[in-house]
Amino acid sequence: MPDHSAVAAAAPMSSIGTPWLWGISIAVLLALLVTDFLVTRRPHEVSLREAAGWSVFYLTLPLLFAFWLWSAFGGPQALEFATGFVVEKSLSVDNLFVFMLLLAAFAVPVEVQQRVLLYGIVGALVLRGIFIAAGAALLQAGTWAFLVFGAILFVSAIKILHEALRGPELERDVSRMRSVRLLRKLMPVTDDYRGTRLVVRERGRRALTPLTLVVVAVFATDVVFAVDSVPAVYGITEDPYLVFTTNAFALLGLRALYFVLHTALAKLVHLNHGLAIILAFIGVKLVLHWAHEVWPGVPTIPTPVSLLVIVLILATVTVTSLRSRNRSEEPATRSRS
Repeated sequence: MPDHSAVAAAAPMSSIGTPWLWGISIAVLLALLVTDFLVTRRPHEVSLREAAGWSVFYLTLPLLFAFWLWSAFGGPQALEFATGFVVEKSLSVDNLFVFMLLLAAFAVPVEVQQRVLLYGIVGALVLRGIFIAAGAALLQAGTWAFLVFGAILFVSAIKILHEALRGPELERDVSRMRSVRLLRKLMPVTDDYRGTRLVVRERGRRALTPLTLVVVAVFATDVVFAVDSVPAVYGITEDPYLVFTTNAFALLGLRALYFVLHTALAKLVHLNHGLAIILAFIGVKLVLHWAHEVWPGVPTIPTPVSLLVIVLILATVTVTSLRSRNRSEEPATRSRS
């Protein structure tokens, strides 16, 4: 039997990402982040109209990018990008739910919440860039990397499902985070927020503001989400460039999307159940891909089927969440009447 792992390690990983394409993409990403920082430079409460406008803009960009991929490289790359984007956007919505709990736990003023979200997005982009490079190196080493990614997704699915059944406990655990406790030991922390400032001078010495603690807590959660999301999108495509762009487009619009979905997020009570199923499904897809490389007779799951399954799961949990919410609100409505 031929050593498929050795063949995979010897063959260079195919990617549509040329140096010029990578350079242009990173330049556009940095320009969009700078624009977001300029928008959040003046602390203010974000209106629904402003948030909706930016959300439409950031949802239009990946659609245009998918059309460009289709015209420049063909349907398979465009479909892989679209499927990966749906997966990453779904996981990013779960990320938003955690951000919402953190902002509430730290009582972050409304006018500086979007700056916290922007810091979280930048941290997530940096971390996922590191994980994407590490994932590409693993795939170059051999097809066994698919088993590693599959195992990570299975463990993540079990963890998410367990937390969904147990209920969120983030408000109680924030002060116990090691990073937050370490910061409190290293430097004094002011009692109140000072706009968007992270460090101030008080009584002749530097002190952190509570905003710094929020940002550190957000960065800590970014690490967890990077561990989940990068293997998930590698289950859709092996192209590092497409993995990077799906993550970038999914994360860029989170700041505005948070303020649009702030109320709706609380109603999606079954979202984590759906995400756990999606991660487990992609884990199965990765294991089948590895098995197909070793034993070519083993069937794999085509990308169009993956996209259909993921969309159906998300639609199902949205409908069941809304029905569950309505059933729980009916007794309260009848008692008031």
